[in-house]
Amino acid sequence: MSVAAVAGLFTALAISSPASAATSPAAASPAAGPGGVPRTVVLDGPRLALTRLMVRAGAPQLRGPVSSLKAQADSYLTQGPWSVMDKPQTPPSGDKHDYLSQAPYWWPSQPATASNPQGCPYVDRDGVRNPEVDTITDHSERGEMFNAVYDLTLAWYYTGDPAYGKRAALDLETWFIDPATRMNPNLTYTQGIPCQLDGRGIGIIDFSQQFTDILDAVALLNTGAPGWSHSDNTAMTGWDTQFLNWLMTSSNGADEAAATNNHGSFFDMQEAALALAVGRPGLAKSIAETAETKRLDVQLAADGSQPLELSRTLPFHYSTFNLLALTRLAMIGQKVGVDLWHYRTPAGGSIFKAVDFLVPAATGTASWSYPDLNFQAWAATDVIEAAADAGDHTAGKALPDLTQPPGGEFWLLRPAPEQLDPVTS
Repeated sequence: MSVAAVAGLFTALAISSPASAATSPAAASPAAGPGGVPRTVVLDGPRLALTRLMVRAGAPQLRGPVSSLKAQADSYLTQGPWSVMDKPQTPPSGDKHDYLSQAPYWWPSQPATASNPQGCPYVDRDGVRNPEVDTITDHSERGEMFNAVYDLTLAWYYTGDPAYGKRAALDLETWFIDPATRMNPNLTYTQGIPCQLDGRGIGIIDFSQQFTDILDAVALLNTGAPGWSHSDNTAMTGWDTQFLNWLMTSSNGADEAAATNNHGSFFDMQEAALALAVGRPGLAKSIAETAETKRLDVQLAADGSQPLELSRTLPFHYSTFNLLALTRLAMIGQKVGVDLWHYRTPAGGSIFKAVDFLVPAATGTASWSYPDLNFQAWAATDVIEAAADAGDHTAGKALPDLTQPPGGEFWLLRPAPEQLDPVTS
């Protein structure tokens, strides 16, 4: 089939639009939509289905990205599977099935002694990561698992190689489903501070910055991946439902929902995506609508700056990081009839203006004028591509001048902003 003929199929694929799939009572079903369109929560399902047809037809512009994706997926075929049971520590609950992590920017203020072996009290050094946190393996293994599942699933979806699908299924089953190795659906003990707190709401971002990739990966696997069954999907949906309930009822969840900066944005993004994944589009719509006043009005200045993020020691990273959450939330909103892309705050701010504020530094046409511990121009690439996709003309003009991320350019295969790096606070 020619590339032109493949493109002609888009109309047929589009009969299952993201909005109609999300609002269907069967949205949490493992079955794909008409034409095998995946019921994704962030990514555009019909667009992915069209891209897959073009990959199979040999579209030249997709050969390089597919080759790079396969190389990444190949590396994960022999890694893992990962489990919260791997960590040497036991959480305060006494149950190793509970996820555990430590606040990354908090450091001991005293020399370690026999009477004070941890050097307490700990003090905050914003933007400076304490390597001690890596002795708890849940955080790093969670990150590897998220990346592996996403890359393996995309590689299976586009190439049809069963090895990728089976490995992605094994990784998901190990972390979320198998009773011997599964994680309990809570984040009670995330980003604790030694000698002070067992866990904090702020630690929910350990998951929220990337868990939506897992939700989309499951939707792709549900289109017929080998090794992934109806019962697997039922178990995963059950885990997601329990996790969503924990987010909505726990004190940690309430604390994170109340955050006004990027933490609040990521909380909303994750909660709305989970609502879609478990068949609650009304909740997803309510979250997206509320974000207009709760997030955009509070965070976005008239000139496009994000004052809450510019106050950090990594202002470019955090400005981009917050926009990653807001742009992905806008993509979720599109599926439930909420247009965050074109919403204007009373002060005149918008997501488009916030993206445009970063364009000069991202393209090198102007220097970044804020003190920054680690400015990286490529950090804004994905959110600029997302804004361009949504109709932002300034972002569209910037595309040829963007610096590509170190891992390569995969926008054509997974057109959504992805997490920037392991920074988690």
